[in-house]
Amino acid sequence: MELHVGILKASKIAFSFQGEYSYGGYLFQGAQNIELCGKQISFNGTLYDSLTFTPQQLEECAFSLEDVVIGIGFHWERKERQSFRATLRFVVDGDAIQAINDIDIEMYLLSVISSEMSATSSLELLKAHAVISRSWVAAPIVNGASATIPCDDAEQIWYERDAHTLFDVCADDHCQRYQGITRASTDAVREALEATRGEVLLYEDKICDARFSKCCGGIAETFENCWAPTPHPYLLGVVDTPQGEVRKEPMNEAEAMEFIAHKEPTCFCNTNDSTILRQVLNHYDQETPDFYRWEVGYSNEELSALIRQKTGVDYGTVTDLIPLQRGVSGRIIRLKIVGSKKTQVIGKELEIRRALSTSHLYSSAFIVTRLADGGFLLHGAGWGHGVGLCQIGAAVMAHQGYSYREILEHYYRNSSISRRW
Repeated sequence: MELHVGILKASKIAFSFQGEYSYGGYLFQGAQNIELCGKQISFNGTLYDSLTFTPQQLEECAFSLEDVVIGIGFHWERKERQSFRATLRFVVDGDAIQAINDIDIEMYLLSVISSEMSATSSLELLKAHAVISRSWVAAPIVNGASATIPCDDAEQIWYERDAHTLFDVCADDHCQRYQGITRASTDAVREALEATRGEVLLYEDKICDARFSKCCGGIAETFENCWAPTPHPYLLGVVDTPQGEVRKEPMNEAEAMEFIAHKEPTCFCNTNDSTILRQVLNHYDQETPDFYRWEVGYSNEELSALIRQKTGVDYGTVTDLIPLQRGVSGRIIRLKIVGSKKTQVIGKELEIRRALSTSHLYSSAFIVTRLADGGFLLHGAGWGHGVGLCQIGAAVMAHQGYSYREILEHYYRNSSISRRW
């Protein structure tokens, strides 16, 4: 199965070939440059509608792209020089050029597993992630992509994977991290892919939309509380403990306060073991030291200015943040912002995280404390949307001797593993 992965979008792109790449009957090596000229791509003095460079030897050749942005919009955002295998394609996308990597799904997964976490992770964790990453990317292709349910409420906004039209998936956190051969793969990654080759998660004979996040914070969230209001029977409120019971009811404020304030429950993802964390977190992820429980404080002036900047709405002086609806994990789905000029409800969880941070708040599972000086203190739990597999929890499970099948059974209830190709 071939995938089309969007990597970089810019008006000018510098790239280079290691080995020979062909286009239009010519061979190219070394450093190259392209730029947008009107509605076409200028390359070596000639204008093109698109360009496709094919490697002469798939396993030996590679191409590199300069200034690839990773962690877009998050606190670890930065630019890198990244290298990739297989075919490089350029197409015009509005006022920029889109770089696309056309690559076989298993070769793609070799990079994803090493990009989403460390390539030195334990074998069972790598196997589990191979299955869910393969499932997630294959689901809309094999099942047939369904249209995203439109937001029918001005208070409820969510962002889905079918925002991409020129390629199947992007290379950043919006979809799955894919950083080519820039992240070193290991024999264990190759072994994990080979051991699970073609394996996917199924529910009622369809490939599961196998979501995952860094840290659930103790309880996984349900799909419909983060995205379209369509329950997925395999994405439930799994409590991240060996007992693994499923929470079905949303948290009220008293429950959320007790849960988030309780910092030491026996959850898989509640770990400070540096050996385990180094396995699952890449170097820039390790810049986030507090993820199971965290806190962020703002003065009244800081919060008012931040929300105005991030939402484009002038609330005046923000006087209160009131959670109106929470999910099963305590994540806020609807938050009322009360200001001297305007009061408005925002949601879902990603909109809330964007509004309350210069990048993204770690999660929307937080409680609000008003300070004596008028400021706000947010006490929170988890890192990410919390749906599906908890990467840090799964790392701990693998470290404790659970098999990849047991890990997947824990996080994806009512699903089964099947080899489909």
